[in-house]
Amino acid sequence: MAQPDFWNDPESAQNTVQELKQLKATVEPIRSILARVDDSKALLEMLAEDEDPDLVSELGTELASMATDIDRVERITLLSGEHDARNCYFNIQAGTGGADAQDWAEMMMRMYLRFFERGGFSVEQLAMKEGEEAGIQSVNLHVKGPYAYGLMRCEMGVHRMERISPFNAQGKRQTSFASVDVQPEIDEITIDIDWDKDVREDTYRASGAGGQHVNKTSSAVRLTHTETSVVVQCQNDRSQHKNRAAARKMLAAKLYLLHQSKRDAELAKMYGEKGQIGWGYRIRTYTLQPYRQVKDERTGHKEGNVDAVLDGDLGAFIDAMLRKRAAQS
Repeated sequence: MAQPDFWNDPESAQNTVQELKQLKATVEPIRSILARVDDSKALLEMLAEDEDPDLVSELGTELASMATDIDRVERITLLSGEHDARNCYFNIQAGTGGADAQDWAEMMMRMYLRFFERGGFSVEQLAMKEGEEAGIQSVNLHVKGPYAYGLMRCEMGVHRMERISPFNAQGKRQTSFASVDVQPEIDEITIDIDWDKDVREDTYRASGAGGQHVNKTSSAVRLTHTETSVVVQCQNDRSQHKNRAAARKMLAAKLYLLHQSKRDAELAKMYGEKGQIGWGYRIRTYTLQPYRQVKDERTGHKEGNVDAVLDGDLGAFIDAMLRKRAAQS
């Protein structure tokens, strides 16, 4: 990076910067903890000579803080999959439940955006389809940061919401669903795609805010893989060419994972978008009435502070899933 011609090739330079971030995310937390261990040992030696109450309090605070940071380092050791360190494409799709499901999908989008913000990830919205009455039908995000894919693949599946419906005049309890799908961003994918024969391309005008040019020209691109019916779309850029390139990258990643997951019938259903986004495939239930609780159906982990979870506090659920996977491997 110190070479004078480093930024002559911006794309290659960005890849190098991303690689550096990933390496730092692994190494620096461990270096920091080791240094703090040495500092704590020095405090213990001082306490052996003089049990100063202030030093006792300082050491207790530091040990509690170190325990939290050690948990974070341990999380990194659980992110050892082939693509775990990569950026990812993150999709939310409203399912069964009409306006309630679309509203729930928008709530989920806010929840994950807060999680990404807290984690220091950068997020780019590639495409979004608004709901007919409320909320959103779908949104596709490009999430950049160390271990984005490894963390967010723990969230793949159907999320179920139970609450008193704000769209029901009788105030009845409503169950609604939305799904999360994640693919890693892979620069070079060894998968054969005939873009002319195997993929249908549709262009359309981008919806929503974005300026006159976005709304008046057919810059948005939708790609459909005819054999598998996998669909991706991108409308983020004003350039149809850039949207097409981004959509092709997403489609290649999705087909790559579909190929990799054929041994797993559930994942194959999810990636082929054959399964219904409803009762049969839920991974987590968010209950607002008659009681308040969020429960992960895979790990059994529960949280009573629903508001905190909906505000992006998802770390405990992700950690529980990572530990379960490590125990099964």
